[in-house]
Amino acid sequence: MSPQLPLRGTPSLPHSERRSRNSGDDDSPLVAIVDDEASVRRAIVRLLRAAHYRTAEFNSGCALLASLAERFPACAVVDLQMPTMTGLELQEELRQLDEPLPLVIITAHDEPGMRARCMALGAKQYFRKPVDGKALLDSIRQVVSDSRPASTRPT
Repeated sequence: MSPQLPLRGTPSLPHSERRSRNSGDDDSPLVAIVDDEASVRRAIVRLLRAAHYRTAEFNSGCALLASLAERFPACAVVDLQMPTMTGLELQEELRQLDEPLPLVIITAHDEPGMRARCMALGAKQYFRKPVDGKALLDSIRQVVSDSRPASTRPT
């Protein structure tokens, strides 16, 4: 029996939006993927690279925080349930930054009130796993567009 895929309904991209495996133009938005499950990170990376995004993978919130001095992503897709530092703890740490990092939260363990708590802390979107690929991609596109300064947004 094969494991359940972490993404549901991964969209088929139009030919004009398809890229090679090592895609991502230097000026394309960088999206961080923070999840302790390698299979989830790989699935999201494939989805985002096919849609022209550069990606950076992190297996923990601590690893993401350590990287921010070198590169600051346009947004991050963050799992809630991780060892060492939960997604919620990461969200609280990121709120301390001068420049906020927009987050899209994903979780396999949707607890009562957690969506409201994450959104109150500034999350831009909240999804339960398995995540619908099209919905996740649409959400990331919106978050990236909203977070870019007006002078750098596509016209």
